[in-house]
Amino acid sequence: MSKNDIKVALVGNPNTGKTSLFNQLTGLNQKVGNYPGVTVDKKQGTSKLSATQNAVITDLPGTYSINPTSLDESIVLKTLLKKDIKETPDVILVVADVENLKRNLLLFSQIKDLEIPTVLAINMVDQMAKKGISIDVSLLKEELNTEVILISARKNDGILDVKEAIIRCHVAAKASPLCGIDSKIDPDYFSRLKEISANYSLYELWLMVTQGNYPATITEEEKNKLLAFKKDVTKLKKYQHKETIFRYQEINKILKKTYLVDKSKATDLRSKLDKIFTHKIFGYVIFFLILLVIFQSIFDWASMPMDFIDGSFAKLSDFARANLPKGVLADLIVEGIIPGIGGVLIFIPQIVILFLFIALLEETGYMSRVVFLMDKIMRRFGMNGKSVIPLISGTACAIPAIMATRTITNWKERLITILVVPFTTCSARLPVYAILIALIIPETKLFGFLNLQGLVLLSLYALGFLSAIIAAYMLQKTLKISTKSFFVIEMPNYKIPSFKNVFFDVLEKTKAFVIGAGKIILALSIVLWFLASNGPESYKNAEKHTIESNINNKLQANELEQKIAAAKLENSYIGIMGKSIEPAIKPLGYDWKIGIALITSFAAREVFVGTLATIYSVSADDEDTATIKERMRSEINPDTGKSMFTFPVGMSLLVFYAFAMQCMATLAIVKRETKSWKWPLIQLFGMGVLAYMSALITYQILS
Repeated sequence: MSKNDIKVALVGNPNTGKTSLFNQLTGLNQKVGNYPGVTVDKKQGTSKLSATQNAVITDLPGTYSINPTSLDESIVLKTLLKKDIKETPDVILVVADVENLKRNLLLFSQIKDLEIPTVLAINMVDQMAKKGISIDVSLLKEELNTEVILISARKNDGILDVKEAIIRCHVAAKASPLCGIDSKIDPDYFSRLKEISANYSLYELWLMVTQGNYPATITEEEKNKLLAFKKDVTKLKKYQHKETIFRYQEINKILKKTYLVDKSKATDLRSKLDKIFTHKIFGYVIFFLILLVIFQSIFDWASMPMDFIDGSFAKLSDFARANLPKGVLADLIVEGIIPGIGGVLIFIPQIVILFLFIALLEETGYMSRVVFLMDKIMRRFGMNGKSVIPLISGTACAIPAIMATRTITNWKERLITILVVPFTTCSARLPVYAILIALIIPETKLFGFLNLQGLVLLSLYALGFLSAIIAAYMLQKTLKISTKSFFVIEMPNYKIPSFKNVFFDVLEKTKAFVIGAGKIILALSIVLWFLASNGPESYKNAEKHTIESNINNKLQANELEQKIAAAKLENSYIGIMGKSIEPAIKPLGYDWKIGIALITSFAAREVFVGTLATIYSVSADDEDTATIKERMRSEINPDTGKSMFTFPVGMSLLVFYAFAMQCMATLAIVKRETKSWKWPLIQLFGMGVLAYMSALITYQILS
């Protein structure tokens, strides 16, 4: 970041199109980090405003006002109150929705009173004619005493005007308050407040009193004087209430002159569509059908690219084995690194398809209707309606889903949501489900068009969601929840998806999966290879003992090689580890090799497949390196002489992974959010016992 770059804070209510505008302004020049001292994701990007001027744009979390009710919203207040000097914006770009301008202007009026140069971008103007809306922009600009730009972020209309307005605001570097709350509430009170410091605007001082957030530059003397104003809590609440009423009175006066809605001219389909999508019967049917399409697509569309990736890594292993000089390094690459990377990349097609559908549902506005629908169910199980958002986003990853519970103000409801989110099927489980379903469920079509594998996958997602609901109900009774809170969600307009937004969303989430899972799997693959390729004295003598015991069996060379490789693996360090836990997992139908995969997958669930890929690559010491699925399919149970991955074993594993809490990163985030090890440990052992018992029952019944 250059010293001459303009620092721009992008602020607005949820669902106003902030993300679309951010993407249009920054393009590919984006990065994701954390706000200073806070583990909340921060998006930043660079925008070229003119030939000589750049801007660094920070996309702040969506908020309805500067008075925060959640951790996400408090970020906005801290940034605007100069909590961190490096984060202090030079210009604030407020995004408003043309259809909800009155509500959006409450936040704008608060920001304007901070006396920071501000640009108001009114978004979705392409909807004005359909809604029968007309705006007198020049008069609105005069009344608000700020730059007002009409834009359509999705259609890239008005973006150049926004850039020019930012430059003009920065050059002017002056801003005046909009409402002047002091004269309308208590002139004497605010006059005394203003005398505390000339370094801050009156509204900044008022926010320090009401919110208890103080900038880094404030002196101890100034802080003590402000604390004196906090003593009368009743007066503060009364004045805050008066402030909100006064702001809306001023906003109403301005909009009466500048903003007109003529419903007779509107051609709105939203209400008609809402009646269908939120219908008490058809709404759920439509949602189920959409889910069915998603999971059918995950298998039907992804099968070809997955087979291609799987086969490519098998060929790459063959090529490396044939061309690299024999030795430890070649073994590491062929048996450790290549299978490990292949165990991650093979699932990219399915991950991309899942994230693509979720992004499309969010972009069209349909996801908010799903949240509204499911709220009617959630309320019966002790969760706030806002709990649905983490539960749905948990299908991508439990970590951001748990962080999303910060919007739930009631602590007990938030705690219940945190504890049950890991039951929902995240993308880390998808590789495990996909490989096991492909092994034990035939590729048949029901009724000529329904993929049986897709139906099984859908049922596993349904099992996860149902488990979360049941767990929430039990926690509601156990934790004795007596308080209730109200659920409010904004229904955005239906929109044609912005493919640019969808692309960035899918790219970002897929990249996070590949890099996050890839680092763990690659590191573990190398460790596993070492543990599988070395061992105590019994490992070193495995080849000699195998040859001596089979000397009279007249085995062919390749058969003898396989027996030697199997004996070495069994006597290696990892073989000893697997053998030690085999008695505990044998009732579930698992052998010691699967046991190793269960242990390593506590780092991350998706490691299960990569672990088996590495183990089977090490044990199959021949020149032809088969694909991951072929290795698993050809694995033989030494006790039965049949395939290891039979239907009972596969179903047992599917059920185990549906319930097991095998993700160290999720446990860490639960500890951070609850500020205690008590709850993550309850999750770990509670879900572990449930997973073991469910898998045991499944295997014993099916066997």
